[in-house]
Amino acid sequence: ELSRPKGGVAGSNPAGDSRRNRLLRWGSSSFGRLFLKRSILSSMPINPTFEYEEIYWRQNIPFVAGLDEAGMGALAGPVTAAAVIWDQQSSISNFQSSNVAVRDSKTLSAGQREKAVKWIREHALAWAVGEATVVEIDELNMRNASHLAMRRAINALNHPLELLLIDGAPAQIHDNVPTVNIINGDALSFSIAAASILAKVHRDEIMTQLDMQFPSYGFASHKGYGSKQHLDALREHGASEYHRTSYAPVASVLTKSRKSIS
Repeated sequence: ELSRPKGGVAGSNPAGDSRRNRLLRWGSSSFGRLFLKRSILSSMPINPTFEYEEIYWRQNIPFVAGLDEAGMGALAGPVTAAAVIWDQQSSISNFQSSNVAVRDSKTLSAGQREKAVKWIREHALAWAVGEATVVEIDELNMRNASHLAMRRAINALNHPLELLLIDGAPAQIHDNVPTVNIINGDALSFSIAAASILAKVHRDEIMTQLDMQFPSYGFASHKGYGSKQHLDALREHGASEYHRTSYAPVASVLTKSRKSIS
Protein backbone atom coordinates (compact mmCIF):
# COMPACT_ATOMS: atom_id res chain seq x y z
CA GLU A 1 0.00 0.00 0.00
CA LEU A 2 1.22 3.49 -0.83
CA SER A 3 1.94 5.48 2.28
CA ARG A 4 0.98 9.13 2.34
CA PRO A 5 1.23 12.35 4.34
CA LYS A 6 -1.18 12.78 7.24
CA GLY A 7 -4.62 13.74 6.03
CA GLY A 8 -4.56 11.72 2.80
CA VAL A 9 -5.63 8.26 1.76
CA ALA A 10 -3.69 5.99 -0.58
CA GLY A 11 -4.84 3.29 -2.95
CA SER A 12 -4.51 -0.44 -2.37
CA ASN A 13 -1.83 -2.69 -3.82
CA PRO A 14 -3.42 -5.83 -5.25
CA ALA A 15 -1.06 -8.78 -5.70
CA GLY A 16 0.69 -8.71 -9.04
CA ASP A 17 -0.23 -5.06 -9.75
CA SER A 18 2.62 -2.97 -11.11
CA ARG A 19 3.78 0.10 -9.19
CA ARG A 20 3.15 2.30 -12.26
CA ASN A 21 -0.45 1.10 -12.58
CA ARG A 22 -1.01 1.60 -8.85
CA LEU A 23 0.30 5.13 -9.13
CA LEU A 24 -1.86 5.97 -12.14
CA ARG A 25 -5.01 4.53 -10.60
CA TRP A 26 -4.27 6.19 -7.26
CA GLY A 27 -3.56 9.55 -8.88
CA SER A 28 -6.75 9.49 -10.92
CA SER A 29 -8.92 8.74 -7.88
CA SER A 30 -10.49 11.32 -5.62
CA PHE A 31 -8.23 10.09 -2.82
CA GLY A 32 -5.12 10.25 -4.98
CA ARG A 33 -5.57 13.93 -5.73
CA LEU A 34 -4.65 14.79 -2.18
CA PHE A 35 -5.67 18.17 -0.82
CA LEU A 36 -2.98 18.59 1.82
CA LYS A 37 -3.73 21.41 4.23
CA ARG A 38 -1.09 23.09 6.38
CA SER A 39 -1.74 26.23 8.46
CA ILE A 40 0.57 29.14 7.80
CA LEU A 41 1.07 30.47 11.29
CA SER A 42 3.45 33.29 10.49
CA SER A 43 3.69 35.98 7.86
CA MET A 44 7.45 35.44 7.70
CA PRO A 45 8.73 33.61 4.60
CA ILE A 46 8.76 29.85 5.09
CA ASN A 47 11.73 27.83 3.90
CA PRO A 48 10.41 24.75 2.08
CA THR A 49 11.88 21.30 2.65
CA PHE A 50 12.06 17.95 0.87
CA GLU A 51 9.56 16.47 3.35
CA TYR A 52 6.93 15.69 0.72
CA GLU A 53 9.45 14.46 -1.84
CA GLU A 54 11.01 12.13 0.73
CA ILE A 55 7.65 10.48 1.40
CA TYR A 56 7.73 9.12 -2.14
CA TRP A 57 11.48 8.65 -2.42
CA ARG A 58 11.24 6.25 0.52
CA GLN A 59 8.70 4.24 -1.50
CA ASN A 60 11.17 3.88 -4.35
CA ILE A 61 9.44 6.56 -6.42
CA PRO A 62 12.51 8.62 -7.36
CA PHE A 63 11.21 10.81 -10.15
CA VAL A 64 8.96 13.33 -8.41
CA ALA A 65 8.50 16.71 -10.09
CA GLY A 66 7.43 19.96 -8.48
CA LEU A 67 5.16 22.02 -10.70
CA ASP A 68 4.01 25.65 -10.48
CA GLU A 69 2.82 28.54 -12.64
CA ALA A 70 3.28 32.29 -12.88
CA GLY A 71 1.19 35.09 -14.31
CA MET A 72 -2.38 33.94 -13.74
CA GLY A 73 -3.46 37.31 -12.36
CA ALA A 74 -1.74 39.50 -14.94
CA LEU A 75 -3.67 41.49 -17.55
CA ALA A 76 -1.15 40.87 -20.30
CA GLY A 77 1.36 38.30 -21.45
CA PRO A 78 1.41 34.51 -21.29
CA VAL A 79 0.97 32.27 -18.30
CA THR A 80 4.11 30.23 -17.68
CA ALA A 81 4.81 27.04 -15.76
CA ALA A 82 7.87 25.09 -14.71
CA ALA A 83 8.58 21.52 -13.65
CA VAL A 84 11.62 20.49 -11.58
CA ILE A 85 12.93 17.05 -10.60
CA TRP A 86 15.60 16.65 -7.91
CA ASP A 87 18.06 13.83 -7.34
CA GLN A 88 17.21 12.17 -4.04
CA GLN A 89 20.84 11.30 -3.34
CA SER A 90 22.46 14.70 -3.69
CA SER A 91 19.85 17.47 -3.73
CA ILE A 92 19.58 18.02 0.03
CA SER A 93 23.33 18.12 0.62
CA ASN A 94 23.87 20.37 -2.40
CA PHE A 95 21.32 22.88 -1.13
CA GLN A 96 22.59 22.81 2.45
CA SER A 97 26.07 23.69 1.21
CA SER A 98 24.80 26.50 -1.03
CA ASN A 99 24.11 30.13 -0.24
CA VAL A 100 20.87 30.56 -2.17
CA ALA A 101 17.29 31.18 -1.12
CA VAL A 102 14.80 28.73 -2.64
CA ARG A 103 11.25 29.40 -1.50
CA ASP A 104 7.99 30.83 -2.88
CA SER A 105 9.09 33.20 -5.66
CA LYS A 106 6.78 35.95 -4.38
CA THR A 107 8.88 36.22 -1.20
CA LEU A 108 12.17 36.73 -3.06
CA SER A 109 13.69 39.86 -4.56
CA ALA A 110 14.54 39.92 -8.26
CA GLY A 111 18.21 39.48 -7.37
CA GLN A 112 17.49 36.49 -5.15
CA ARG A 113 15.39 34.89 -7.88
CA GLU A 114 18.14 35.33 -10.46
CA LYS A 115 20.67 33.72 -8.13
CA ALA A 116 18.26 30.89 -7.31
CA VAL A 117 17.44 30.23 -10.98
CA LYS A 118 21.10 29.81 -11.84
CA TRP A 119 21.58 27.37 -8.96
CA ILE A 120 18.41 25.40 -9.79
CA ARG A 121 19.36 25.03 -13.44
CA GLU A 122 22.82 23.80 -12.48
CA HIS A 123 21.78 21.33 -9.75
CA ALA A 124 18.32 19.99 -10.62
CA LEU A 125 18.17 16.51 -12.11
CA ALA A 126 15.83 17.91 -14.77
CA TRP A 127 13.86 21.11 -15.31
CA ALA A 128 11.74 22.67 -18.03
CA VAL A 129 9.34 25.55 -18.62
CA GLY A 130 6.14 25.85 -20.64
CA GLU A 131 3.81 28.63 -21.73
CA ALA A 132 0.24 29.25 -22.78
CA THR A 133 -0.35 32.26 -25.00
CA VAL A 134 -2.74 35.15 -24.53
CA VAL A 135 -4.96 33.70 -27.27
CA GLU A 136 -5.08 30.36 -25.45
CA ILE A 137 -5.88 32.11 -22.16
CA ASP A 138 -8.82 33.96 -23.72
CA GLU A 139 -10.09 30.87 -25.53
CA LEU A 140 -9.63 28.24 -22.82
CA ASN A 141 -9.96 30.34 -19.62
CA MET A 142 -7.08 30.86 -17.25
CA ARG A 143 -7.36 27.64 -15.28
CA ASN A 144 -7.29 25.47 -18.39
CA ALA A 145 -4.55 27.58 -19.98
CA SER A 146 -2.38 27.27 -16.87
CA HIS A 147 -2.82 23.49 -16.97
CA LEU A 148 -1.81 23.55 -20.64
CA ALA A 149 1.37 25.45 -19.74
CA MET A 150 2.06 22.88 -17.03
CA ARG A 151 1.64 19.97 -19.45
CA ARG A 152 4.00 21.65 -21.88
CA ALA A 153 6.59 21.99 -19.11
CA ILE A 154 6.13 18.32 -18.20
CA ASN A 155 6.48 17.22 -21.82
CA ALA A 156 9.64 19.32 -22.21
CA LEU A 157 11.36 17.62 -19.25
CA ASN A 158 12.69 14.79 -21.42
CA HIS A 159 13.11 12.68 -18.31
CA PRO A 160 11.19 9.80 -16.69
CA LEU A 161 8.46 11.08 -14.38
CA GLU A 162 6.35 9.18 -11.85
CA LEU A 163 4.57 11.75 -9.71
CA LEU A 164 3.68 15.45 -9.73
CA LEU A 165 3.54 17.76 -6.72
CA ILE A 166 1.54 20.91 -7.43
CA ASP A 167 0.46 23.94 -5.46
CA GLY A 168 -3.19 24.72 -4.92
CA ALA A 169 -6.55 23.10 -5.50
CA PRO A 170 -7.01 19.51 -6.71
CA ALA A 171 -6.47 18.93 -10.41
CA GLN A 172 -5.26 16.04 -12.52
CA ILE A 173 -2.77 17.85 -14.76
CA HIS A 174 -1.45 14.98 -16.87
CA ASP A 175 -3.25 11.88 -18.14
CA ASN A 176 -0.31 9.57 -17.47
CA VAL A 177 1.22 11.05 -14.31
CA PRO A 178 -0.61 11.07 -10.95
CA THR A 179 -0.80 14.35 -9.07
CA VAL A 180 -0.53 15.26 -5.40
CA ASN A 181 -1.94 18.71 -4.55
CA ILE A 182 -0.44 20.62 -1.64
CA ILE A 183 -2.06 23.76 -0.28
CA ASN A 184 0.65 26.42 0.13
CA GLY A 185 2.89 24.02 -1.75
CA ASP A 186 5.27 26.72 -2.93
CA ALA A 187 5.96 27.49 0.74
CA LEU A 188 6.25 23.85 1.84
CA SER A 189 7.74 21.75 -0.98
CA PHE A 190 11.25 22.49 -2.22
CA SER A 191 10.41 21.18 -5.69
CA ILE A 192 7.31 23.35 -6.04
CA ALA A 193 9.19 26.40 -4.73
CA ALA A 194 11.95 25.84 -7.29
CA ALA A 195 9.33 25.53 -10.04
CA SER A 196 7.69 28.76 -8.91
CA ILE A 197 11.02 30.58 -9.25
CA LEU A 198 11.74 29.19 -12.72
CA ALA A 199 8.24 30.05 -13.95
CA LYS A 200 8.39 33.56 -12.50
CA VAL A 201 11.82 34.41 -13.90
CA HIS A 202 10.93 32.97 -17.31
CA ARG A 203 7.79 35.07 -17.47
CA ASP A 204 9.55 38.21 -16.26
CA GLU A 205 12.05 37.80 -19.09
CA ILE A 206 9.21 37.57 -21.60
CA MET A 207 7.54 40.70 -20.25
CA THR A 208 10.83 42.61 -20.31
CA GLN A 209 11.19 41.70 -23.98
CA LEU A 210 7.61 42.82 -24.66
CA ASP A 211 8.42 46.12 -22.99
CA MET A 212 10.93 46.84 -25.74
CA GLN A 213 8.22 46.17 -28.34
CA PHE A 214 5.48 48.09 -26.48
CA PRO A 215 7.26 50.68 -24.30
CA SER A 216 4.08 52.68 -23.63
CA TYR A 217 2.71 50.12 -21.15
CA GLY A 218 5.67 49.73 -18.79
CA PHE A 219 5.68 45.92 -18.94
CA ALA A 220 9.26 45.75 -17.61
CA SER A 221 8.22 47.28 -14.29
CA HIS A 222 4.83 45.71 -13.53
CA LYS A 223 5.18 42.56 -15.68
CA GLY A 224 1.64 42.91 -17.01
CA TYR A 225 -0.15 43.08 -13.66
CA GLY A 226 -2.83 45.67 -12.95
CA SER A 227 -0.75 48.47 -11.46
CA LYS A 228 -1.92 52.07 -11.67
CA GLN A 229 0.76 52.71 -14.31
CA HIS A 230 -0.54 49.84 -16.39
CA LEU A 231 -4.22 50.74 -16.05
CA ASP A 232 -3.48 54.37 -16.93
CA ALA A 233 -1.55 53.23 -20.01
CA LEU A 234 -4.42 50.95 -21.02
CA ARG A 235 -6.87 53.84 -20.88
CA GLU A 236 -4.54 56.10 -22.82
CA HIS A 237 -3.24 53.71 -25.49
CA GLY A 238 -5.85 50.97 -25.60
CA ALA A 239 -5.02 47.26 -25.52
CA SER A 240 -2.15 45.63 -27.35
CA GLU A 241 -2.26 42.20 -28.98
CA TYR A 242 -0.67 40.80 -25.81
CA HIS A 243 -3.46 41.94 -23.49
CA ARG A 244 -6.00 39.39 -22.25
CA THR A 245 -9.34 40.47 -23.67
CA SER A 246 -11.22 38.08 -21.37
CA TYR A 247 -10.01 40.04 -18.33
CA ALA A 248 -12.41 42.74 -17.12
CA PRO A 249 -10.05 45.77 -17.11
CA VAL A 250 -8.96 45.01 -20.68
CA ALA A 251 -12.48 44.20 -21.86
CA SER A 252 -13.70 47.49 -20.38
CA VAL A 253 -11.10 49.46 -22.35
CA LEU A 254 -12.05 47.65 -25.55
CA THR A 255 -15.76 48.29 -24.96
CA LYS A 256 -15.18 52.01 -24.43
CA SER A 257 -13.01 52.13 -27.56
CA ARG A 258 -15.77 50.55 -29.67
CA LYS A 259 -18.35 52.96 -28.29
CA SER A 260 -16.18 55.97 -29.09
CA ILE A 261 -15.69 54.72 -32.66
CA SER A 262 -19.42 54.17 -33.20
